Amino acid sequence: MSAVRAARFAVAAVIPGELLLVLCVVSGVRLPGWAVAAAEVLVLGVLLLEARVLCSLYAAARARGATPAGARREAVRAVVPVAVRRLLLHELRAAASLGRWVLRREHGVRPGDVAAAYTGPQTAMMYGLVFVSVVETVALAFLIPWPAVHRAVLVLDVYGVLLMLAMHAACVTRPHVVRPDGSLRIRYGALFDLTVPADAVASVRVDRRYPEGRLVKLSGDGKGDGIAGGDGTGDGQVLDLIVGSQTTVTLELNRPLEFRRPLGARARARTIRFHADDPRALVTALRQPAPP
Repeated sequence: MSAVRAARFAVAAVIPGELLLVLCVVSGVRLPGWAVAAAEVLVLGVLLLEARVLCSLYAAARARGATPAGARREAVRAVVPVAVRRLLLHELRAAASLGRWVLRREHGVRPGDVAAAYTGPQTAMMYGLVFVSVVETVALAFLIPWPAVHRAVLVLDVYGVLLMLAMHAACVTRPHVVRPDGSLRIRYGALFDLTVPADAVASVRVDRRYPEGRLVKLSGDGKGDGIAGGDGTGDGQVLDLIVGSQTTVTLELNRPLEFRRPLGARARARTIRFHADDPRALVTALRQPAPP
């Protein structure tokens, strides 16, 4: 396992350095030839180490009888930390949501489903942040006298604006969904996705609350809130999926359900409170599922 730990450490150390190198090149900063060569040699060494470790893990998994796809997944999971995989996946899904947003296509909504939007409380804030970022970009273009620094800041600002738009687009194109069979899919963009089976729903009601905390908050007989903290083992825990500092629907379950937090940690909850722009329509659809 020492080789696996070395591969994890190498990835964590090299990726930020390579990003910094790319940023310098994009910004027009002229680096000494030896620095570029050393960086590329280092990256090549890390890639060779990663390939060796992945191949050995893949071979070991195949020897245990795993399928080729299963062996590849097992090897990647052993080398790449789950938080890194989740962040990359969130970012890719958010970027894809920009195209869906432009084409006005919703993700995971089929004929007969009832889609419930939840972006109302955050829309003005998101557009406000985008506007402030654009103003900041224009202002820095006049205030920064050094061309290389200006280009570096411009790249970061444009990336930040696109990331904010992508996160909002993911929320718009990935609404909550009530299925005809009475099941409910609760989502927040590409960060959170939980399917509640129809037979797990004990009751549902409109219940406007203003909890404090991060996007995902756990309370009840366990401890912890947000992306980190809490063991998530209490069966009576309450999950708050907070949008714009509020929730509008309370869902009581007849058994605890497991869910994944944005960075991959698992937890369980028996009560789920989340936001919908039109909570009464969602509650009505969930109480009266379409006949088969």
